Amino acid sequence: MPISQCSRDHFIENNLGLVHACAGRFRGRGIEYEDLFSAGCMGIIKAYDAFDEERGVQFSTYAVPVILGEIKKLFRDGGQIKVSRSVKELSLKINALRDEYQKQHGQQPTVLQIAQILQVRPEQVAEALNAALPVLSLTPSSEEEDAPQFDVPVASEEERIAESLSLQSALKQLSQEDQLLIRCRFFENKTQSETARLLGTTQVQISRRERRLLGQLRKKLE
Repeated sequence: MPISQCSRDHFIENNLGLVHACAGRFRGRGIEYEDLFSAGCMGIIKAYDAFDEERGVQFSTYAVPVILGEIKKLFRDGGQIKVSRSVKELSLKINALRDEYQKQHGQQPTVLQIAQILQVRPEQVAEALNAALPVLSLTPSSEEEDAPQFDVPVASEEERIAESLSLQSALKQLSQEDQLLIRCRFFENKTQSETARLLGTTQVQISRRERRLLGQLRKKLE
């Protein structure tokens, strides 16, 4: 189902296998798996919010580098997921609400119910749950036999730097207008329509030029 036809929470839940695959690559490196998974969840949420179907790439292709970036940031931060005071406070409210709701109704409230009672957005509730609560109660274990498996390569720092330098070199060979198009679309996350307005052209022309430019860049980077 196209991302535009699927609810945010449902789509993210159906793609948590990507998070498990990415987090699994960092097992045994000094950080607990559930912390790796929580960081990856933040990544897939960011990827969903910034994803643009007009780019012509699959969501997984776009999301994996974002997820890996959040997990690697966890290592740079010394293994601690930085949580803002507002998220911590919301987490405390959620815990109190869940206990009270359990006593009154005999079951746990859903994310939507919590959001309605606390008058916050559902994604704020999800963020607080991911940041402060054990993930094993919310998602299936990655060690289950029927859990989907993904082969996600993790580039070394040297490979990442080499790729970045090669891309910069290839971009410099483009005209200034073409460089602006690539920067708007793939570095500033602008849509084709937004880019067209900036360049004084149409969305259709931007789409055609984008395909041509991507083809040129692929050949230069091969």
